Amino acid sequence: MSKNQSIFPGDRLKAIIEDEPHILGVLSRFGLSFGFGDKTVGEACKEDNVHMESFLAVSNFLYGQNYSQFEISLPALMGYLRKAHTHFLDFLLPSIRRKLIEAINCSDINDVAFLLLKFFDDYVKEVHNHMEHENDEVFCYVTDLLNDVTNEQFRITDYSSHHSSMTEKLSQIKDLFIRHYHVKDNEILTSALFDIIYCGNELKNHCEIENKLFIPAVEKLEKSLKLSRHESVKNSNSDDEKTDLLDSMTDREKDIICCVAKGLSNKEIASQLLISIHTVTTYRRNISAKLQIHSSVGLAVFAILNNLVDIKDVNPHR
Repeated sequence: MSKNQSIFPGDRLKAIIEDEPHILGVLSRFGLSFGFGDKTVGEACKEDNVHMESFLAVSNFLYGQNYSQFEISLPALMGYLRKAHTHFLDFLLPSIRRKLIEAINCSDINDVAFLLLKFFDDYVKEVHNHMEHENDEVFCYVTDLLNDVTNEQFRITDYSSHHSSMTEKLSQIKDLFIRHYHVKDNEILTSALFDIIYCGNELKNHCEIENKLFIPAVEKLEKSLKLSRHESVKNSNSDDEKTDLLDSMTDREKDIICCVAKGLSNKEIASQLLISIHTVTTYRRNISAKLQIHSSVGLAVFAILNNLVDIKDVNPHR
């Protein structure tokens, strides 16, 4: 396949990786097994129980193609992001540090080298704090949302407003080594600097996935829950209004409504309730104004909905 084409379920994983080797990391972070032979994306995802559309969204994003056509699963994407954090914190950054220490030991020890190493350690601490915050706070917030538990003190915009890739400082550390650490023929340092460049690119991609895929998906969930709760409150208010309306009716008015629902005429109502026909007429006029219901059928429906009569007793057309 060509890099100017989107990745779809029927595409072979082998061909995708040949065009974009960095997608190897996406496979492992989504839990796709290697040794996939000639399997397609769809076949491999099904076999490993991986959310295919989330995998396709991330892969197409890194591929520079349309990713918005795929529906993201937040649990699957958070699983991917957590594993990416583990890759940075437990593998890539420690590997760079080991190379830097080895490179310094292979040369004349000087204060500049150890100062640069301290800058790197401080940077790693910042990255660690940033990613632990995402793991422990942001992802837990989203998990709560998925379980319909809201936190009025936090919104994803609180996180996104100061979210950055943290690549600038890493690039500065690389430049400091290149410009100020005088050493010749140090292949280990060269390798470490290449790893820093690679790490910077990976962090940038990681940050963009959070900005373009994760955060919009969370905002969509927040909006959905807000609308759902608004509708729930609206319905609750509607129920309250109905209850308030019923409570505003006098017992005599309720008696009149029940008689109307059962199909009794004004004369029959007057006889049953031991009141005059004129009084019945006045009551019905007041009831219609209060409920804004002007037909016997409407009053019968109101009586049923408010449990004033049993539906089997209703006969408004009698």
